[in-house]
Amino acid sequence: FRSRLAELRMVIVLDNAATEAQVKPLLPGAPGCVVLVTSRRRLAGLDHTHTLSVDTLPLPDANTLLSQTAGEDRLAGQPLELVAEVVELCGRLPLAIRIAAARLRSHPSWDLAHLVARLRDQQTRLAELEAGQRSVTAALDLSYQDLVADERRTYRLLGLHPGADIEAYSAAALLDTTVPAAVRLLEHLLEAHLLLEPTPGRYRFHDLTRAHAAHTAARDEIDHSGREALDRLLDHYRHTAAMAMDTAYPFERGQRPQIPPAHTPGPALPDPGTASDWLDTELPNLLAATRYAADHDRPAHLLQLSTVLNRHLRTRGHYHDAEALYQQALATARATGNQAAEAEALVSLGHLHRTQGHLDRATDQYQPALLLARTTGHQAAEVEALNCLGNIHRLQGRHVQATDHHQQALGLAVAMGHRAVEFDALIGLGDIHRMQGRLDRATDQYHMALLLARTIDHRTGELTALVCLGSIHTLRGMFEQANDHYQQGLRLARAIGHPIGELNSLAGLGLLHRMFGRHDRAADHLGQAVLLARATGHRAAEQAALNGLSDIHRIQGRYEQAADEYRQLLDLATEAGSRNFQFEARQGLGRLHHATGDPDAALTEHTEALALATELDQPRDQARAHNGLAYAHDALHQPDQAREHWQLALDILTRLGTDQTDDGETTVAAIRANLALTPADPR
Repeated sequence: FRSRLAELRMVIVLDNAATEAQVKPLLPGAPGCVVLVTSRRRLAGLDHTHTLSVDTLPLPDANTLLSQTAGEDRLAGQPLELVAEVVELCGRLPLAIRIAAARLRSHPSWDLAHLVARLRDQQTRLAELEAGQRSVTAALDLSYQDLVADERRTYRLLGLHPGADIEAYSAAALLDTTVPAAVRLLEHLLEAHLLLEPTPGRYRFHDLTRAHAAHTAARDEIDHSGREALDRLLDHYRHTAAMAMDTAYPFERGQRPQIPPAHTPGPALPDPGTASDWLDTELPNLLAATRYAADHDRPAHLLQLSTVLNRHLRTRGHYHDAEALYQQALATARATGNQAAEAEALVSLGHLHRTQGHLDRATDQYQPALLLARTTGHQAAEVEALNCLGNIHRLQGRHVQATDHHQQALGLAVAMGHRAVEFDALIGLGDIHRMQGRLDRATDQYHMALLLARTIDHRTGELTALVCLGSIHTLRGMFEQANDHYQQGLRLARAIGHPIGELNSLAGLGLLHRMFGRHDRAADHLGQAVLLARATGHRAAEQAALNGLSDIHRIQGRYEQAADEYRQLLDLATEAGSRNFQFEARQGLGRLHHATGDPDAALTEHTEALALATELDQPRDQARAHNGLAYAHDALHQPDQAREHWQLALDILTRLGTDQTDDGETTVAAIRANLALTPADPR
């Protein structure tokens, strides 16, 4: 054959080659011919070749193929979104699209909606994609049968994986093998075009291939090997997630459950950045693992993973995922009679609602959690519920109750020897004194917290205490001392790779410079905080920094920039369900409209802000909104309404025993002056 080709110029097609050994004897020995080889595998052992992996069809081409194969008359008048859904359910594979079109053509009574409904069922989708001699299952069966035994087992077990993709360590757990062996098997399936590698080192099935692998596993796996494989995978995810959380959030290590070790290797997670990246990347798989555990009677995996992931879900703003997970954990804890786990799930739900500003709903979770924790002797959950209830009472202006809860938490933490929770209680008590204007007592509490944090090497606690002391010195107008504490916090945060502490320190420096009229420096620090929050995925911190930055730009008269930032803040807060920052955005926009001479728009925004502050049951924010409404009515020459709102703001601040709100823009002195200058309407 090669001799006959020596003098010819030809295009030679070698179709469906199995191996390089089949192809090599048929390659011309002299130049002049072009050889096109098609194969289910990547024939990487052939030299001097150009390899092209055929991808799925682009959406427009897939739509055209469906239309041409089914007949344009069959699709006439059909919604375009249904056409697109059919080809997506077919995975944009030409064979699957042709079969779907053939089925539509052979059933005159069907329309696209009926075909879509049949294809949506993942359990029966492959069965739907058969027509005559053509079958997606048969095509995949050919590729499967071409694998050797280890590769077929790998294919089946990967089909059991509950998540979207997989990497070497989770594959090693599933297969009960070493990481290098798992990589080799994954690469063999990749070469056989049974896996995709959308990003380096991460593998996933095409949707139809996944369905085939799962069907094959259900048919061929015996002796509980599939269940054992999934148990190893769940053990791997649970243990590695716990290790990652201990590295990324070490200050809460003692508050998380003790996780049994996994018996398969895990990745190295040497620093908070690497650990956080692993959590972000694997989060869809971790959540899929919890859903699998809930559906397949693995309560320990579900309950422990839900507690382990608590902080990261809230930090990253995954509120909807968190809510679903905690409700699932709560239902499982109640179904299994695990009251300690029920208390933990309720505390987690309380944290979630508190973060979103739903303080009443949070209280409804913390109160029964506190009772359950006391009933079961779960002291860690008890002190956490006490501290959190104290924080809620403080935010809602109930300082006596707040102090009582923090004092209880402090006493219990000291008795337990739980120094990190003792620290939290001290900070809570300091916050109450600060909000009541008792700055000396607040300073004492913060100093005690700082010393405790340094004693127990609670580096993140040390950061918190430094920032709190910085805020006290800011309120006292002591620039050098405040700047020193914030700078200490900033250096410490950067030294230990703690982005939240760095963000809080930058925000504190921004507010300090703002107070002293150094607006350019303030904008610089807050701008750095916004960039850092976005780079590290801290959605709540991004909102806080953006709020401070937009206020600075408003004060500087950079109104367009401020308006854009307030709207960004409103969008972020609405998306995340954070009503506190929705309030800040509305309040800021109201002030901005007042500054630009549009009191009607200001009135609208401050009205929205007051509604939010009332829903949140946060009196300080209500006072700020009333103050804004008073200015709007005053600008509209409505003195009676202005006086009414200023009086309401004054009554709130007087009742709280404070001279001003935290933002410094609503003060008792200014309100009294405005009331004196605003006569009642003589009518």
